[in-house]
Amino acid sequence: MGHAERQGTIAAQVEELLAVPGPLTIVAAGDPVLRRGAEPFDGQLDPGLLARFVEALRLTMHEAPGVGLAAPQVGVPLRIAVMEDPAPVPEEVRRARGRTPQPFRVLVNPAYEPAGPERVAFYEGCLSVPGYQAVVARPAAVRLTGQDEHGRSFDEVFTGWPARIVQHETDHLDGVLYLDRAELRSLATQQALAERWSQPTAEEAARALGFELP
Repeated sequence: MGHAERQGTIAAQVEELLAVPGPLTIVAAGDPVLRRGAEPFDGQLDPGLLARFVEALRLTMHEAPGVGLAAPQVGVPLRIAVMEDPAPVPEEVRRARGRTPQPFRVLVNPAYEPAGPERVAFYEGCLSVPGYQAVVARPAAVRLTGQDEHGRSFDEVFTGWPARIVQHETDHLDGVLYLDRAELRSLATQQALAERWSQPTAEEAARALGFELP
């Protein structure tokens, strides 16, 4: 299939998704679109369609609710993701996890690299893996490059919870799920997490379930 044909196919797919009002359907683990890796965005959607798609991603993220959503999670294999975190958490959690409010933003063709040697591990979940969370060790700070929805380039360092969000969403664009990086001994249902492991850090869970923290 040629480049123009691929562009037309993805645009038609997005138009079809947007023809149904309301939030988009989030695809779950087991769908190949989550594992293939997404193709770079280079105009497959015209500016008007891109704006409508971004708004649909935002609505879907809010309705889920979540703090990030990548295009492959709604079945679209493009390197586009959105994030927004009002961070409605207790002060103790905010301090332990570095979870600070993040405004809505769009990540187009993002890529990250560690910005320092420190790694931190916390429970993490995914809208495409409903019902569970697991501890994931990730770089505490990352340098993120890419563009916004208007094509403006950015090159920023993210720390704390925002660094975790951008890593998680960029991973989706590479066909990587958080479970690929998780301490599987930490895997917990949402109910078990709420009942046992809601502490600001994962130290108690690590001792009780038998896994290492960085």
